[in-house]
Amino acid sequence: MGLRSKTLELRKRMREAASGGGKKAIEKQKAGGKHTARERILSLLDKNSFQEYDLFVKHAGRDFNMDKKYLPGDGVITGTGTILGHPVAIYAQDFTVAGGSLGWAHAKKITKIMDHAIKMKIPLIGINDSGGARIQEGVNALAGYGEIFYRNTLASGIIPQISVILGPCAGGAVYSPALTDFVFVVDKVSKMFITGPEVIKTVLGEEISMEDLGGAKVHAETTGNAHFYAESEEACFEQIKQLVTYIPWNNEKKASPYPAKLPNTRKYKIEKILPANEKLPYDVRDIIKGIFDASEFFEVMELFAPNIVIGFARLSGKTIGIVANQPAVLAGVLDVDSSDKAARFIRYCDAFNIPLVTFVDLPGYLPGIDQEHAGVIRHGAKILYAYSEATVPKLTVILRKAYGGGYIAMSSIHLRADFVFAWPTAEIAVMGAEGAANIIFRKEIKEAEDQEAMRQAKIKEYKDNFANPYVAAAYGHVDAVIEPKDTRKVLIHSLGISDNKEVDIPKRKHGVPPF
Repeated sequence: MGLRSKTLELRKRMREAASGGGKKAIEKQKAGGKHTARERILSLLDKNSFQEYDLFVKHAGRDFNMDKKYLPGDGVITGTGTILGHPVAIYAQDFTVAGGSLGWAHAKKITKIMDHAIKMKIPLIGINDSGGARIQEGVNALAGYGEIFYRNTLASGIIPQISVILGPCAGGAVYSPALTDFVFVVDKVSKMFITGPEVIKTVLGEEISMEDLGGAKVHAETTGNAHFYAESEEACFEQIKQLVTYIPWNNEKKASPYPAKLPNTRKYKIEKILPANEKLPYDVRDIIKGIFDASEFFEVMELFAPNIVIGFARLSGKTIGIVANQPAVLAGVLDVDSSDKAARFIRYCDAFNIPLVTFVDLPGYLPGIDQEHAGVIRHGAKILYAYSEATVPKLTVILRKAYGGGYIAMSSIHLRADFVFAWPTAEIAVMGAEGAANIIFRKEIKEAEDQEAMRQAKIKEYKDNFANPYVAAAYGHVDAVIEPKDTRKVLIHSLGISDNKEVDIPKRKHGVPPF
């Protein structure tokens, strides 16, 4: 048999292996509004950049007549390619082949591409669309999941890990996405849960749909398991492409710089965003867009715990991680969910050399029985730990309120922020003026003929003496009080001089954060 005939044989085998579960299975997949695994990879990667591996791998099942079944690619496609020129490793489970179920060979394909990603130090993208463990392979399927989880943990903080949920992801399968850095979901397509509706009905007698139990909206808004929500697979892929431009390939690099662009200061006029009445809310994202390049802000976890805002932007062309209290929601307080949300993002930025800028405007931690019983002490400590642990450049701007424990938690100089700046509108104190005056001047107010007039006078006295940035500046807790219009210039300067920052950390295996 000559080269030509052998080449034709190769092409035939490749077509068969790449055919997935066949015409009917593919039609069913598309009828559900889903693309095939191969279409997804080719849509996400740069044109002609995909190099596939292990196309001819065969499954390892021998029981329950599995030895007589041919599962093309064993239900998963693996390879490497580029996104906007950035190299990535990728795998996509193929639901048209045995429901994308995971067996031993399926798992070995995934762990092999994971090993490549760790070794080559390139981002890893996993597209999940699977019915779960392949029951016919028994413990080997469970072993496969364990090997994947171990590598997720090994890769954490070394390479970016991105999970895309484009179908069911149930049982043990959900823990791989939970271990990765960013999880993307699509409305009416993504489903994530430990136990499905049928099990819940059998065990608890409760009825719930798959969408209400673990749909995209649930994980984007309620559980916080998803970082990005999209209306379609195409929109989801665009989000991934955008994310890749902000993050570095690995923990030894910095994110690629882009040409610096001025913000749109006509639309986002920094001096006019804060209301004259300090009790009125505003959208902190307008502040961010008035400072950072091209007024662009790539928000992360937009729908979950919206009382804190996190995301990426660029300052003079360099990627910055942003954490900001959101006065438009719950006055920007810290609570259980917002503390978790911010802490994990801070640790991600620190792991991948992304400087942090924090905008502060909050009355403190959220009080209440529900929060106390939900463990706000433990959860609230996570943000303290994350900021204290972070060694990347940390810049803080206090916009308005910075009260009590919230002042300390939001990257204060006491947690080793490199530079803390305050606007003239900043109020840095143990608590708000009204509450403080009622406590400090209780006797004077009680004994006054006109108690309300005395109370208002004492509130003003407290504000004049304490609720301003100058007391903190006098002690060196604030490095400079700046005009709002100078914020971008000051941040660019501070980022430039802290670019080569180094911190000596006492030798230890690792810390023990309040998980």
